[in-house]
Amino acid sequence: MSLFFSQVFNGVGNGVVYASVALALVLIFRTTGLLNFAQGEMALFSTYFTWKLTAQGLPIAAAIGVSMVVSFVAGALIERVLIRPVEAARNPLNVVIVTLGMFLAFNSLAQLVFGTNPQQMPSLFPAGKLGSLNIQKSTVGLGVVLVIECVLLWLLLQKTRIGLALRAVSSNPESSRLVGINTGNMLMLGWGLAAALGAVAGSLVAAKGTGFDASLMQQVLLYSFAGAALGGFDSPLGAVVGGLVVGIAEALTVQYVHALQGITIIVPLVLILVVLLVRPNGLFGRKIVERV
Repeated sequence: MSLFFSQVFNGVGNGVVYASVALALVLIFRTTGLLNFAQGEMALFSTYFTWKLTAQGLPIAAAIGVSMVVSFVAGALIERVLIRPVEAARNPLNVVIVTLGMFLAFNSLAQLVFGTNPQQMPSLFPAGKLGSLNIQKSTVGLGVVLVIECVLLWLLLQKTRIGLALRAVSSNPESSRLVGINTGNMLMLGWGLAAALGAVAGSLVAAKGTGFDASLMQQVLLYSFAGAALGGFDSPLGAVVGGLVVGIAEALTVQYVHALQGITIIVPLVLILVVLLVRPNGLFGRKIVERV
């Protein structure tokens, strides 16, 4: 039983990362109705930037903070320069193609700028276990980071005028324009926030391993999509719950399913299939009712 709970806590550690990226996917989907397939590679580039700052002697916590600010600005610029002109054509497929192109471009650019050799990110949390419990201190630290992210997002969306405007644009962009909300600025803000969340997630997953390279975020993005689909692409709470569930399912599969190599990559795909069959809108997604 202790082994079971140990794997659950390991899964929670991974699930925090998946939940952070899933939150970024949900933020963009709620404001634009689109899925950003380049979210993981944007986070990869931010992670390399964080690593470069630590290599220059900056503490990792400060490096992540600087990376978040730079990523926020870069995400807003990406929406303004690359996404908005294409989105004006009113063809969602064009935006999907652009984000897929960004996926390839950011991955290649990261290798071109930072090299192809594996790099080592300093750990953000101390090593070891928490007291007599079989819980890694890093797992607790990751959980605290996720809670802070959720609280700050909740305060922004529920307690500020900017958050009210963001929710209005995600609900009805046309009506938002009629009441004077600058929908363009809100879309830029959504992309900027998503990029900042990706910077945190990428840095956390890089700091957990023995090294990272340009493939760091590809599997993470797949698991994060599964978490967002599980919880519902229009629900921040669902993104958190879905990310944690996927992380725990992955950890338990690694521990108890030894017969098939590579079985863990099937777990998120199966979860997506089951959820789409049973609840197409996700566990926490809103049902859309249309008049005909």
